[in-house]
Amino acid sequence: MKKSFIIICILLTGVFASTFGSGKPAYKVFTSKGRSAGYQDIVKAARTSDFVLFGELHDNPICHWLELQLAKDLLNVQGKRLVLGAEMFETDNQLLLNEYVTRQIIRKKDFDAEAKLWSNYKTDYSPLVEFARENRIRFVATSVPRRFAAVVNIKGFEGLDNIMANERGLIAPLPIPYDSSLNCYKNITQAAQGMAHMGDNLARAQALKDATMAWFMLKNALVDSTIFLHFNGSYHSENHEGIFWMAQQYLKRGSSTPVMITVTCVEQEDLSELQKSNEGKADFIIVIPSDMTKTYASDPMFAAPAKPSADNKKDQEAKPKPDQKEVVADDDDDE
Repeated sequence: MKKSFIIICILLTGVFASTFGSGKPAYKVFTSKGRSAGYQDIVKAARTSDFVLFGELHDNPICHWLELQLAKDLLNVQGKRLVLGAEMFETDNQLLLNEYVTRQIIRKKDFDAEAKLWSNYKTDYSPLVEFARENRIRFVATSVPRRFAAVVNIKGFEGLDNIMANERGLIAPLPIPYDSSLNCYKNITQAAQGMAHMGDNLARAQALKDATMAWFMLKNALVDSTIFLHFNGSYHSENHEGIFWMAQQYLKRGSSTPVMITVTCVEQEDLSELQKSNEGKADFIIVIPSDMTKTYASDPMFAAPAKPSADNKKDQEAKPKPDQKEVVADDDDDE
């Protein structure tokens, strides 16, 4: 009887292990060529890199959770300091980030009120900022102020010739490297054909963003002594284009050859294997179920700063609403 009971327990254990082990995984990791990998493979590669570009899906909670986990796992790499950077902060907010994260001289509510925060900041990016603050990690704002992207969208790169000298310190050096044959820009141009007020300049505005993120990432890292972990929309670094390509153009001007890896997130209905269309998008590809819950319902790029004051709210209500042309001119982010 006792022997039979033990056998039944062993069989049940196997059934439960099989059921839960192959149940509902939240994500799977693959290499560029579609080979199965794991989260620890990402960590291992990141630990020996100088730059890690983490391409996220802005509304996906698994992406944001893995970003935080990777930051935690890279915090204590021997001989290297961790630096964080993000598309979600524009370069003219760097002073606020410094005052809150590293110098810690301003209150959280003041930072939240004055920084240009995305609408999903509290759930998706605040944990990263608070982690950096707790550990006094440098956090770099890398994204171009959107007003300059709007200028390029309307006037092309030539529109940047008229900005002030001190404003030029907020963007990548001119002229901006640009190759219209890269798929990341060619696809934007093709998608914009036939759309009112949109043309080739939409791709140029995207290139300005990529160049500025690449420039400020390189500018704020000390090769061989830091790991720079950068968070950006997946489109900005997929297929080793966008930020990755821009960084390579700037690195050609120097003598250093840092190690840079890319991670991207995609959604699929089936996680058992990587779809052919997703192969090659990054060194590591994180596949997430396509029915994963979202963290917001609208594009955060066009959300107002968090908690505007009563006076600001009155001012905004008093101002006339922009016409359609102005709205489209600022619609320059593909991801």
